[in-house]
Amino acid sequence: MGQRIHFVVDPQGWCCMGLIIFVWLYNTIFIPKVILFPHYEEGNISVVAVLCYYFCSLFCIASLFRASVADPGKLPENPNIPVTELEHWELCNKCNMMRPKRSHHCSRCGHCVRRMDHHCPWINNCVGEDNHWLFLQLCFYTQILSSYTLILDFCHYYYFLPLKKENW
Repeated sequence: MGQRIHFVVDPQGWCCMGLIIFVWLYNTIFIPKVILFPHYEEGNISVVAVLCYYFCSLFCIASLFRASVADPGKLPENPNIPVTELEHWELCNKCNMMRPKRSHHCSRCGHCVRRMDHHCPWINNCVGEDNHWLFLQLCFYTQILSSYTLILDFCHYYYFLPLKKENW
């Protein structure tokens, strides 16, 4: 996996990243304040539930930043192509560089990426050979955080609020 940092200058990508960070900050502040902390003080949920929410949130934003700045597998300017593998390479008609057969040119980034899957505006980066696993981690942690938030919302509206009304 590549260790180089990769930034893409794309206004649409920066807007999507800004929207994601805004939603993440809103949920990291709003959900605990409305659901977790009041029910923790009442003794309905444990400190483990609060810590799990913050750990899921931290893993989600960390995987977002890792996927967005990781090198997707950008091809170098002058690749050293072994003579035996020359038949597995082709010329890119957009950037006039030699690239492996499964590589594609990204019009947003302006370069060829090894085993490119797609350009994701939500991470403002291509998903390629070197950051595909980081993108899958981001999808996984986002799913975990979303599911946990939905479970907390369900418990809040269908379990904890009727519990308060019965105590009144």
